[in-house]
Amino acid sequence: MNMTSPAEVMDVDMSDIWRGYPNHSVVDAVLPDMIPWVDPYWYQFPPMNPLWHGILGFFIGCLGLISWCGNGVVIFIFSCTKSLQNPSNILVINLAFSDLFMMVMMCPFMVINSYYETWVFGPLMCQVYAFSGSLFGCASIWTMVCIALDRYNVIVKGLSGEPLTTKRALTWIGLIWAHALVWTLLPMVGWNRYVPEGNMTACGTDYLTKNWFHKSYILIYSIFCYWIPLSVIIYSYSRIVQSVAAHEREMREQAKKMNVASLRSAHTDDVKSEYKLAKIALMTISLWFMAWTPYLVINFAGIFGTMTVTPLVSIWGSVFAKANAIYNPIVYGISHPKYRAALNENFPFLVCGRLVKEEVSESQSQINCDTNAEKS
Repeated sequence: MNMTSPAEVMDVDMSDIWRGYPNHSVVDAVLPDMIPWVDPYWYQFPPMNPLWHGILGFFIGCLGLISWCGNGVVIFIFSCTKSLQNPSNILVINLAFSDLFMMVMMCPFMVINSYYETWVFGPLMCQVYAFSGSLFGCASIWTMVCIALDRYNVIVKGLSGEPLTTKRALTWIGLIWAHALVWTLLPMVGWNRYVPEGNMTACGTDYLTKNWFHKSYILIYSIFCYWIPLSVIIYSYSRIVQSVAAHEREMREQAKKMNVASLRSAHTDDVKSEYKLAKIALMTISLWFMAWTPYLVINFAGIFGTMTVTPLVSIWGSVFAKANAIYNPIVYGISHPKYRAALNENFPFLVCGRLVKEEVSESQSQINCDTNAEKS
């Protein structure tokens, strides 16, 4: 099949290209086998400026490279460093795995489609593309929930909480993927469907359908794959910060009763610890909103008709959601002292900024202790 970019076949001058093609639709470049899957809503919009296709292709390509490297390194470090091999970090590995394969499935297709300015892989791969994005996205979200619950169990419940075991961590992961698989298979068997999105270079759920049975899928899906996970994460990290703050207050009061001379130093360290924890929690929730909220707003706008969803708005919402695949290695990996030490040892050129000496020393000390314990 001879696939030619629309910019090469339409006889227009450069001013027309900059404004968009007059008297043409964004659907004009769609291949015949994809036409039945395109919602009539998109026929009202002119083709996007070719420059936007280039920007989108370049941007998603960069996201893919960063995600492949970042998540690949996270999987390698956490899998090969003995001091990091514990049940809690199995969840981190699962998160990195999900994010990695999301971009493996998303990036190449979108880069190529951006070059041709339309979907060129046929209806079947459109289904596979949308299914994969939804599957790995849902799995990542619920893995983040399990990580939050594990931290809540350790920090808030403390000794009264039941430690996470390898068996339980693997059970959680199995349930995560089963849950994600069920929700992402439903559009392929008749509850909603996967269709080309606004600029015709990506595919996703049909949020422009007039059928309320199909609209209900997006509404219920958002409850189980956005609102519930978001609520659990906010609650968990809020309780963690509250618990740490309460603990530090108790420690300061106890230090005062004991007339500890180093109270000021202890107080400063406590404040730093509390601030760091609050900052990580805030970063986690903020990145969640940055990644998924725009796409949710676009879906709801399509369902309820509250705003005009243009092809450009539609595709950028999808891209922001995919960008979450590069945030997680930073939040869950780089903020981990032992991970940073192992990263500095194996890939020192990837360590951004100065690695604090105390951090390396502490992590190396722990690694040495683990090694000595194994030898004995």
